[in-house]
Amino acid sequence: MLTVVPGPADADDPREPAGVALIDELVREGARRMLAEALQAEVEDYIARHVHERDERGRRLVVRNGTHQPREVLTSAGAVEVVAPRVNDRRFDPNTGERLRFSSAILPPWCRKTPKITEVLPLLYLHGLSSGDFVPALGQFLGSSTGLSASVITRLTETWKSEQRTFSQRDLSSVDYVYLWADGIHVNIRLEEHKLCLLVLIGVRTDGRKELVALADGYRESSESWADLLRDCARRGMRAPVLAVGDGALGFWGALREVFPTTREQRCWFHKSANVLGALPKSAHPGAKRALAEIWNAEDRRHALDAVTSFKTAYGAKFPKAVAKITDDLDELLAFYDFPAEHWIHLRTTNPIESTFATVRHRTKITRGPGSRAAGLAMAFKLIQAAQDRWRAVNGPHLVALVRTGATFVDGKLVERPDDHHHPQAA
Repeated sequence: MLTVVPGPADADDPREPAGVALIDELVREGARRMLAEALQAEVEDYIARHVHERDERGRRLVVRNGTHQPREVLTSAGAVEVVAPRVNDRRFDPNTGERLRFSSAILPPWCRKTPKITEVLPLLYLHGLSSGDFVPALGQFLGSSTGLSASVITRLTETWKSEQRTFSQRDLSSVDYVYLWADGIHVNIRLEEHKLCLLVLIGVRTDGRKELVALADGYRESSESWADLLRDCARRGMRAPVLAVGDGALGFWGALREVFPTTREQRCWFHKSANVLGALPKSAHPGAKRALAEIWNAEDRRHALDAVTSFKTAYGAKFPKAVAKITDDLDELLAFYDFPAEHWIHLRTTNPIESTFATVRHRTKITRGPGSRAAGLAMAFKLIQAAQDRWRAVNGPHLVALVRTGATFVDGKLVERPDDHHHPQAA
């Protein structure tokens, strides 16, 4: 018969089932025993390797010498008390004359929490947990408040700034970005009057994987700010992408034509649809949404052009400004038809950036903005870096390399003899 003895957790929360407390305790006890056994084996191996080294009296120079003082180590299983064995090493380095000392590779003297905990803390902070909330929020969950102070998060922020600077200076000549998404986001700065304008570039490599290309602090998404960013990318070895996708209102396009004039342009249908609907009365929105979907969701360019004609017929007389938003950018809105059909869902919008920006907006809303521009840039960098691990490759990744080599696609299909096919002219 198994008897469960209530532990500290049961006393703190009488509603917690005794079985749950027992499981937690068993996990921690198992972690403690395994760690103790690993440390013991490490010490025994170290002593065995030097067992033949003796002093002039024949005494061994490397021997066990009791244990260190107990200390808590924060692990993913909770707080585990560790009593590490101690080694008395009386040897000296012949080159420096300094005393040799045993240092555990499993549990270094400075270690108070495992790497997994170190990874969790910044993610919780970035996703909305205030630095002052770590002790009350996680102390009971992990069984200890060790290593959860606000100063730990402050030091991590400084590390993020350094990582962001290193990222912004890396060499780009070894990576080929075939597609490029560009967008900007404005973030409040608590200690400054002007907002932080984050300029973001996300690219698709030739293997189909998405990757953060660049992140910079710009000035109101101006053409000059975008040009500075693109020129910096080119200076670091970035090739001209085949196609760039972005909002039509960006200063990005003027900068792109200056720095990478051969890159084709694709306007984001998500932003374009919002602009068109903004020029129509609300009563016309349901019908206009269906009409716009008939354009961007058409099976080929010819049907898309027919849908544009229908849209002009339906709304041109009463709402010429709304129609002009489509017809003025028609070539750029339909550019995706000249690329693999498998890629259309990715190329019609800037969703890869928009979904990532949602996380940045959430964090800055919780904290009411970072305290400085450098902190805001570092925060956005770490959020996007964390999100990047969840980005999936584009559909038909093997076709990306064909796009880079200049293969011809007509209405999404690869054409073996391009001269036999002709694009219909835009209406």
